[in-house]
Amino acid sequence: MTTSEDLRWLGRAVELSRLCPPSRTAFSVGAVIVGADGEVLSEGYSRELDSHNHAEEAALSKLPAGDPRLRTATIYSSLEPCGQRASRPRTCAQLIIAAGVPRVVVAWREPDLFVTACQGTALLTSAGVAVEELPELAEAARAANAHLID
Repeated sequence: MTTSEDLRWLGRAVELSRLCPPSRTAFSVGAVIVGADGEVLSEGYSRELDSHNHAEEAALSKLPAGDPRLRTATIYSSLEPCGQRASRPRTCAQLIIAAGVPRVVVAWREPDLFVTACQGTALLTSAGVAVEELPELAEAARAANAHLID
């Protein structure tokens, strides 16, 4: 069930997407990891740490491996977590599943620009992760990527 907090944190993820160094070959994405108590555990955005980082990957990498807070956290991402990628051995969906995060909230499903029929949501849901889409923030997420889709 969507709450005002979901809109708030997903809005923050969209804000972070605007910090991404522009790329003609990758989306600008922001991610926020919020604990069950409402505390921000981590934030990240695409290409924040290196030219191949995805937002969810950047946010997860700032937390210790096996952090128990992840088991009750929510990841808010301005774009559907990737289910395929060439630049790393593990996709964002795989990283989220491995971290044990039970819930992901996204603003926008990945369009068929770099990958046809992104499988991120399907991979997450098949692993038992709850995925919610808040389309009311999709336009803002697309705006951070206007250089790719306009």
